[in-house]
Amino acid sequence: MTDQVALGAPVPDFSGAMTGGTEFQLQNYRGRKLVLYFYPKDNTPGCTTESMHFRDLYPQFQERGAEIFGISRDSIASHDNFKGKLELPFELISDPDEKLCNLFEVMKVKNMYGKKVRGVERSTFVIDASGNLVKEWRGVKVPGHIDEVLEFVGSLA
Repeated sequence: MTDQVALGAPVPDFSGAMTGGTEFQLQNYRGRKLVLYFYPKDNTPGCTTESMHFRDLYPQFQERGAEIFGISRDSIASHDNFKGKLELPFELISDPDEKLCNLFEVMKVKNMYGKKVRGVERSTFVIDASGNLVKEWRGVKVPGHIDEVLEFVGSLA
């Protein structure tokens, strides 16, 4: 596996434990567009709002041939709780060892109440049906973002 993804290039195959008791394997989704959104933590205000908006627009993503996966460092137990509480129709991938966070380079040092902390920078990536990374948003602000992702996914062949 290469050290990180690059815009316009094939995404190296990766796997990870996900809700529903299954394993995510990128190669199993060839032929479908994928939206991967990395978020800092289950059950926090921004992450809840973002996940609910993806949930609400999920049927429109499906109509455009796209599947959505949320990714954070939280455990499967935490993800199962978060998914159930918000009634998310898509799976969440657990990345406690930061393997995927490092692949997509979303780990950043942030300022939290004057303290430097290492955490996930809210980011979204779109992989096309051929497995290439075709769009990335980093340092995402939630308002309006999911609509922008949906519009981009709809523009893909």
